[in-house]
Amino acid sequence: MTPVSRLVLVVPCFDEERRLAPAAFLDALSRPHLSLLFVDDGSRDGTAAVLERLRAAAPHRVSVLHLPANRGKAEAVRRGLLAAFDAGATLAGYWDADLSTPFSELDGFVDALEATPSIDLVMGSRVQTLGRTIVRRAVRHYPGRVFATAASLALGLPIYDTQCGAKLLRVTPATRALFETPFVSGWAFDVEVLARLIRQRGSRAAAAAAIEERPLREWRHVPGSKVHARHLAGALWDVWRIRRRYLTGQR
Repeated sequence: MTPVSRLVLVVPCFDEERRLAPAAFLDALSRPHLSLLFVDDGSRDGTAAVLERLRAAAPHRVSVLHLPANRGKAEAVRRGLLAAFDAGATLAGYWDADLSTPFSELDGFVDALEATPSIDLVMGSRVQTLGRTIVRRAVRHYPGRVFATAASLALGLPIYDTQCGAKLLRVTPATRALFETPFVSGWAFDVEVLARLIRQRGSRAAAAAAIEERPLREWRHVPGSKVHARHLAGALWDVWRIRRRYLTGQR
């Protein structure tokens, strides 16, 4: 992996006390340029205490941002990324706290950004093919495919998986601008980031040229997710609002 001067991963957390694996996060810090920024999104359980123990174990590589009340994953990610940008990151992204995407995938994300200067965003994609280990429950997979198809049609981009919780950005004034203002959506903020990118770059073609969708070699469902199939209707409504707000008249 090509060295980078500063790589910060934001890890949003809400009531994750039982799912956090501190040893796995500390092992990830064997990558010499990686720092972790956990955002405690107003957790009501012992998450804050677990995160403070993690910070104490690696005070120069782990930081914790405590939000006083639960604001939702979209705002937790947004606040965390802005803090990472302010800390001087050259690459910054977000990774799900349950580590459904293992840290073994991270090196490939970094390599993609380092190898191709025209790319500003690498997105994990859960595509099951021979030779890949993608373990998803059917009750989550099929509603997810409905949502993914709707998101792709709304964006006008051939994206397979907008919702994988593993994304990495090159830090520039343009990518920072994508997170300067709060999101209008709660369930579909990943789609909103892409819609903002299309509007910012002036066309779908220009936005697509700045994105690499990277099929993961491994992804495993971890029980305890806060997102369920019953949320599909709300997520689809968010996609419609996003399209109307950002993409009307876009090429």
